[in-house]
Amino acid sequence: MFPIADEDILPLSKEHVFWTWSAQARVNPIPVKTAKGVYFWDIHGKRYLDFNSMTMCVNIGHGNERVIAAMKAQLDELPYAAPGMTTRVRALASKMIAEISPGGALRKVLFTLGGADANENAVKLARAYTGRYKILTRYRSYHGATAGAMALTGDPRRHMWEPAGLMPGVVHFLDPYRYRSTFHRTNPDIPEEEFTRDYLNHLEEIITYEGPETIAAILMESVTGTNGIIIPPQGYMQGVRALCDKYGILLIADEVMSGFGRTGKWFAIEHWDVIPDIMTMAKGLTSAYAPLGAVAMKPEIAAAFNDRVYEGGLTYTSHPVSLAAAIANIQVMQEEHLVEHAAAMGRVLHRMLTELGENHPSVGEVRSIGLFGIIELVRNRKTKEPMAPWNGTSPEMSALRNYCLEHGLFLYTHWHTVLIIPPLIINEEQLAEGFAILDKALEITDGAVTG
Repeated sequence: MFPIADEDILPLSKEHVFWTWSAQARVNPIPVKTAKGVYFWDIHGKRYLDFNSMTMCVNIGHGNERVIAAMKAQLDELPYAAPGMTTRVRALASKMIAEISPGGALRKVLFTLGGADANENAVKLARAYTGRYKILTRYRSYHGATAGAMALTGDPRRHMWEPAGLMPGVVHFLDPYRYRSTFHRTNPDIPEEEFTRDYLNHLEEIITYEGPETIAAILMESVTGTNGIIIPPQGYMQGVRALCDKYGILLIADEVMSGFGRTGKWFAIEHWDVIPDIMTMAKGLTSAYAPLGAVAMKPEIAAAFNDRVYEGGLTYTSHPVSLAAAIANIQVMQEEHLVEHAAAMGRVLHRMLTELGENHPSVGEVRSIGLFGIIELVRNRKTKEPMAPWNGTSPEMSALRNYCLEHGLFLYTHWHTVLIIPPLIINEEQLAEGFAILDKALEITDGAVTG
C-alpha cells in the first residue's frame, strides 16, 4: 500500500517523528505491523499479548471486521460533513449513547475528537450553565494534555506547563486512596464507612473554604486510571453526589478510561447507582478504531443554550467515519455481551492478581474492578516504600517491563505500579498466559525487597 519497506519503518520514524511523552533521543518504539484479537505483531513477526489495550482503549480487541466494514461503508457514502450539518450516523450515534448513559438520563451529546477536548467542553458547559468558574478535581487524576485538561489534571504531568499559565480556576483535593491514606497512616484498619466519611468531610471542607457559590463542578474519574486504579469505597460516590446537590455544584464523571465495559458495567459510575450531570468519554467509545470523544449531559443543561449560543466547536466534530466506528463498536459490545464478559473475566483477573500477590513479597497491594487492574510494588510491605519514587522510575521497574516485552507481554508500568487493562474479549487462558510471564518478571522486583 505504501512504498516503505518494513526495515525502513523504525529508522524513518526515528528521523522524522516527534514523540509525545518522551525524551526524543531515548525513544525505541515497537514497529507494529498488524493486530488481531488480544495480540499484535511487529515487523519481525514477534507476537505480543496486549495487556494494555494499546492505550487503554481497544476494548473490543484488534481487527474487528464489523467495525472496519462500517468505517469503509461510511467512507463510500459520505467521508465528511460540516459541523452545522447532520447525518444518519450523527443521529444514530447520539441516540445510542443517550440510551446507554447511566439511567438513560444524559439525553444530549456533544461530539469531540478525544478525551481531553471532551473534558474541556464539559468545563465550558458547567461554567456557562452555573455562572460559576471554579472546578474541583483530584490530585491523582489525569484528564488530558491540552492546556485546559492539563490544568484539570492533578498529577505531576501538569507541572512543566504551569509557569506558562494553564486554565485558571482549578482546585485539587485528595483521592480516597486507602492503601496510602493521608488521614489513616496510624489507623489503616479503620472501618470503610468511617474512611469514606473522612474523605467526604475533607471534600466538604474544601468546598466551604473555596466558597460553594464559586464552584461550577466537581470533575472526577469514576475510577482513577493510570494514577492507581483507585476504586471509590462504598458510599463515596453517593456522598459526592449529595454534596453537589447540597451546594448546587455539577458532577462531571470522566469515563474516558473507565467507560464502555472496562469495569464490568457500561460506565464505572453505575457501580454506585449515581447519575452525573455531565459525563465525558472517548477511548472505548470507538475502541480506538477512529478518534472520537463525547460529552453527554442532562437535558436541562443543554436547554440552557436553547436561546443563547454555545461558544465552542471543532472542525471535525461528529466526523462520520468516527461515528460509524462508534455505532458498530457499541453494537458489537451489545450483541457479543462484552460488558457481561468483562464482569465475568474481572472475577478471574481478581483471583489471579490475589494469587500473584500472595506469591511475591514485592507486591504491596493489588486492586481491580472488572478488567481494570493494578499491581502496586514495594520494597518493604511494612513501610510501603514504593519500588520506584513518586513521579519516577527505578532499575527494577525498567527491568520488569523489559522482561515482559522480551517475552511477548505488552503492558504499562507507571512509577511503581503495573497496570493490567486487556481487551474485553480476553479469555481465562489468555489471562493465564500473561500472568505466567508476570510471575517470572516479579522475581526481579522480589530481589529488591528489604524486609
